[in-house]
Amino acid sequence: MGRVLASTLLFCSLLLLFDPSFSHPLCIDSTVPFSLNTTLKFCPYNASTCCNSTQDLQLQKQFQAMNISDPSCATVMKSILCARCDPFSAELFTVSSTPRPVPVLCNSTVSANSSQSSQAANNFCSNVWDTCQNVSFSNSPFAPSLKGQAGLPVNSKISKLTAYWQSKTDFCNAFGGASSDGSLCFDGQPVTLNSTGTPRPPNGLCLEKIGNGSYLSMAAHPDGSNRAFFASQKGKIWMATIPEQGSGGALKLDESNPFVDLTDEVYLDTQFGMMGIAFHPNFAQNGRFFASFNCDKTKWPGCTGRCSCNSDVNCDPSKLGPDNGAQPCQYQSVVAEYTANGTASQPSLATSAKPTEVRRIFTMGLPFTSHHGGQILFGPADGYLYFMMGDGGGVGDPYNFAQNKKSLLGKIMRLDVDNIPSAAEIDKLSLWGNYSIPKDNPYKEDTELQPEIWAYGLRNPWRCSFDSKRPSYFMCADVGQDKYEEVDIITKDGNYGWRVYEGPYLFTPPESPGGNTTPNSISPILPVMGYLHSDVNKKEGSASITGGYFYRSMTDPCMYGRYLYADLYATALWAGTENPEDSGNFTSSEIPFSCAADSPLQCSSIPGSSLPGYIFSFGEDNSQDIFLLASSGVYRVVRPSRCNYTCSKENVTALASPAPSSPKSHASQLSDPCNNLVLLFSSLLLLLLGLV
Repeated sequence: MGRVLASTLLFCSLLLLFDPSFSHPLCIDSTVPFSLNTTLKFCPYNASTCCNSTQDLQLQKQFQAMNISDPSCATVMKSILCARCDPFSAELFTVSSTPRPVPVLCNSTVSANSSQSSQAANNFCSNVWDTCQNVSFSNSPFAPSLKGQAGLPVNSKISKLTAYWQSKTDFCNAFGGASSDGSLCFDGQPVTLNSTGTPRPPNGLCLEKIGNGSYLSMAAHPDGSNRAFFASQKGKIWMATIPEQGSGGALKLDESNPFVDLTDEVYLDTQFGMMGIAFHPNFAQNGRFFASFNCDKTKWPGCTGRCSCNSDVNCDPSKLGPDNGAQPCQYQSVVAEYTANGTASQPSLATSAKPTEVRRIFTMGLPFTSHHGGQILFGPADGYLYFMMGDGGGVGDPYNFAQNKKSLLGKIMRLDVDNIPSAAEIDKLSLWGNYSIPKDNPYKEDTELQPEIWAYGLRNPWRCSFDSKRPSYFMCADVGQDKYEEVDIITKDGNYGWRVYEGPYLFTPPESPGGNTTPNSISPILPVMGYLHSDVNKKEGSASITGGYFYRSMTDPCMYGRYLYADLYATALWAGTENPEDSGNFTSSEIPFSCAADSPLQCSSIPGSSLPGYIFSFGEDNSQDIFLLASSGVYRVVRPSRCNYTCSKENVTALASPAPSSPKSHASQLSDPCNNLVLLFSSLLLLLLGLV
C-alpha cells in the first residue's frame, strides 16, 4: 500500500512540474541561436541556426558514413540529422529532460492550442517509416537504447528499421510526438511557429534579493566581467561583484567605500539627484565614465548652464514665476566626464576614481522642478552618448517644449563625446557643452531640428535600453500625465506625440502660453506597449512607468525575448511579447512575482503590494541577467522553479539549488505555492530506499 502511495505522489509531482508554455529558440547546448555570416554547405539553416560551419561539416560526414543507398530515405535522414541545427533543437531533442538521438517526429495533426505552424500537421513519423523501413544503412540513430526507449542508441552497424521495431506503431510510439501548446515536433523542415497566435505569457517571475542598498542606476563593467557599478540618487557610485547564479551569494559591495563620491556637486531632492551613469565602451583602456545629475546654482558655482526657457523657444523666464519655491532655471541638468586613470596600473583594475570633473559635457537650466529624465547610455552599435531629457515640468507641458524642435526639452539627444570641438567651435555652434554632433543625426534631413536631437515628443522618458541581441531596438518608457503610461521603440527623427497625444489618446492641454501643435500637423509614432492609470493600483499615488530590458538570459528560458517593465506603484510587473519577431507588434501581460524561499537575503515588500518596494529602475549585467533596483534593495531574476513556477524549457534536474543563507523570504509567502520539487524528490526517495 505504501509503495502505491509513493508512486501516486511521484505521478502527481510530475504533473505539477509539467507546464505547457510557449516555445522559444534554444540550442541543444543551452546556447542562443545565432546568425551566420556565411551559408552552411550541407544543412538548410542559414538565417538563425545552432550550427557553425564546423558542425555542419561533421553532420555531413556522419550522413556520408551512414551510406544510404535509397535517395528518398537519404533525403529524409539528412533532414533528421540537420535538425540539430534548428533554432528549436533543444526542445526537439529533449523530452522530459532526457536527450534523444533524433528529434521528436511529428506523428499527428497540430492541436488547436499549438504554437507551431500548420506545416507540422503532416505525419512525418509515418513517412519516415514508410520511406526507410526496408533500407539498410550504418549507425542508425533509430536503434533502441539499452533501456528499450528512444534514448541514446546502442552501437549499431548496418541495419533496417524493421530489424529493431516490429511495426510503424512501435516505431512512432518511441520516436513520434504531436505538436501541442508548449511542445514542438519535427516534420522534416525547419520549425516555424504560428505567426498569428498569441504566445502564452510565463507563469511568473522569480527573484532573489542579493543587496540591501537602494540605487537608481546600474551599469555593467565594460570589461565583460561579473562586476557592475551601482549609483545612488544622492551622488555616490559603487563597484560591486555579482555572485554567480545559483551560488547562494549576495552582492559584494562596500557601502563605506564608494568608487567615487559626487555628493558635493549633486543637488538631492525628491525629483533631483544623480539620474544616470554611463561608462565608455573602452573604459577598461581609457578609464572614461560619465555622470548625469542635477545641481542648484545657488549652492554650487559649477552650476552655470544656459536656461532652457529662452527667446529661441519663445519662452521668457521672467514670466514663469517660482515653482515649488525655486526660481526658473535655478536647478540644472548636468552631464560631466570623470576618469579612473591614475588610481591603478590600468583602468580595468581601478577600484576608485577621482571626483574631479575632466570635462563638462552638458549643462542646461530647467524651467520647472520636474520631468527632466536624465538617463545616459552609450549606443552599442554607434558608440554615441544618448541623453534622455523630459519636457521640463509644468502640467501638460504648458510651453509645448516637447514639440518645439528648437528646444532640447522632451527630447532624446545623441552626442559624440569622443571628438571634442574647440571652445571657438562650441560658441559658434551654440552648443551646450563639450561634445560634437554625429554626422548622421536627423537635423540634416529635418532642418528645423536642433542638431543634438535624435527623437522628440516625449514627456519624461524614464529608463531606456538597447536590446542586447538587436541593438536597433531602442526601447524607452515615457511617463504619462493623467491617463496612460507608454513604451516606445525609439527611431531616428521619431515624434512620439506628447503633448498632442498622451500615449494613443489625444491630449487637451489645460493651458498653452507657448502655443499649440495641431494633431493633423504631425505624424506621431504610437506606443507599442503601455497601460491605463486605471489598470494599476492607485493607493500610493499616480501611476509612473519604469522601463526595463528585453530578457536575453537563459536563466529563465520561458522569459527569453520578452520586454520587462514595471510601474513604480503597481502590484505586478509586465512582460511584452513581440509576435512575430521583428514585427513591432507587442502584447503585454501582467506577470506574477514571487521571491525565492532560498534567497540569499530576506526579501521585503511594501504594505498592500507584492513588489519589493518601489521599482526605481532595472539593470542588466554582462551575462544578460536582469536586476530590479527597488527601494528595499537589489533583486535578480532567477530560475522559475525556485519560486515553484513551472517552465517547460527549464531543466530543473540539471541545476542545483543554492544553499539557503537566510530565513524564508516574506515575499515568497505572498502567493503560497506548493513545493512541487520537494514532493517529487520525496516520492523518489521513498521508492528507492524501499521505506514504503
